[in-house]
Amino acid sequence: MIYAVLALLILLAVLAGIGFLIYLLVRKIQQSSTNTMTNTENMDSDNSAGKQVKSMNDTLTIRAMIVGVIALVMLIPLVMMQGVVDERNGLYSNVLHDIANTWGGQQLLQGPVLVVPFVEKHVSKETIKDDNGVEKIKTKTKYLTKYAIHLPKDLSIEVNLAEQHRKRGIYKSLVYEAELSLAGSFDKLDIHSMSDHIHRIDWDKAYIVLGLSDTRAINEVSSLNWNGNEIGYSPGTKVTEILSHGFHASLEGLNAETEQHVFNTKVSINGSQGFRFAPFGENTTVNMKSSWPHPSFQGMTLPNNYEVTADGFTSSWTIPHLARNYPQSWVYADENYHLGEFTAGVDLFEPVFLYSKVTRAVKYGILFVGLTFLTFLIFELTTQTRLHYVQYGLIGVALTLFYLVLLSIAEHTAFLTAYIIAAISNIGLITIYTGAALKNWTRAGVIFVLLSALYTVLYSLLQLEDYALLMGTMLLLFVLMVLMYVTRNLRVNSSDFTLS
Repeated sequence: MIYAVLALLILLAVLAGIGFLIYLLVRKIQQSSTNTMTNTENMDSDNSAGKQVKSMNDTLTIRAMIVGVIALVMLIPLVMMQGVVDERNGLYSNVLHDIANTWGGQQLLQGPVLVVPFVEKHVSKETIKDDNGVEKIKTKTKYLTKYAIHLPKDLSIEVNLAEQHRKRGIYKSLVYEAELSLAGSFDKLDIHSMSDHIHRIDWDKAYIVLGLSDTRAINEVSSLNWNGNEIGYSPGTKVTEILSHGFHASLEGLNAETEQHVFNTKVSINGSQGFRFAPFGENTTVNMKSSWPHPSFQGMTLPNNYEVTADGFTSSWTIPHLARNYPQSWVYADENYHLGEFTAGVDLFEPVFLYSKVTRAVKYGILFVGLTFLTFLIFELTTQTRLHYVQYGLIGVALTLFYLVLLSIAEHTAFLTAYIIAAISNIGLITIYTGAALKNWTRAGVIFVLLSALYTVLYSLLQLEDYALLMGTMLLLFVLMVLMYVTRNLRVNSSDFTLS
């Protein structure tokens, strides 16, 4: 917030400076116009008539139109610059994707889920006739293996996201290492209430499943503590239709008479972009913390409480089972639910990264060109020195080249350093060229001040995350106000516009 206030103050100060500069130029124009009108009145009528026969190429109207066309032509290199930015951004995105494939992508934690196999016995009778036409009743017995799915009564998840950067070539990707701690309980299992045809419940084949979207990124998994017993995990979920990726632990000798089954386990994983969890508990509590100061909370529900500081963030969710659209128990295969439809979590958000900054800067490019060209036209009203159209074009190219210089340097160093280098080189180049072209270093100094103010304003806008649109709009309104003030005394005189 402090940096935003400072940027706003700098922006307002620069705008005030530009306004004062324009005011001085307008005063100079008015004085020059007054002197010109006085001298014209004292001229001989023959000489006056001769002076009024001017080349169309030398009139202010035609020059302003041609300079305006040149400014619009500068949109072509600006579009090309944006194309370069998009290309580099695409390459950066590919690198992020490659790093995510090897380090770990966005992680989704689902579970734990308790699975208990049981066998149903289905008896059917069929009346048939033998060769003699005698009816007989034939009994058929079919045994079907099904799975009872149980979700926890209580589920508590502790998440600690430790961010870091991975580098490939000149690009860096924000990733994280997550330490997960899960604890909770299951109520007494009542399998008989789930089917009317139970023949046998295979308690010794029960297992618990933990779903994880990218198991390649697992660093370490502790054993499952189930009712005080340590049990190791095995790969796969064995119920891929509801949890496609993850691992399981066999619960041999599961006691059906136990009133409550308690568990806890820990998992260490890698990931990138963000972290999600599914609230499988009848009562789910999630506490998350990280040293990354730019969280973007996502999912079907936002945290009940959160705090974001410069040192990181903390957040907590309390989610009842009524918030989602699947029950705590069901029979797998008879009823299947999409358990990933209700998730919550956070993205580790990079608020303004390089390519978005340069893209935003390019959008102000035509404004830079227009204001610079307008300043030169004001000079032409106050002096006999005029720039050639080719010189206008070269200055416009230099203004657009700034963004390419900025991008190429910023990919190798800090954005502020790259911005200062690109701005100084561009301001120096245009100032020296202006001084040589106009043969007037005072007016070159005015261009120096103007460009310095514009680049300062631009950097302030790029740093304002929440107020960039507001301040950019204020800048455009200010420019329009100045233009309306400068042209308020324009009068139509023959084929030209003059300031009266």
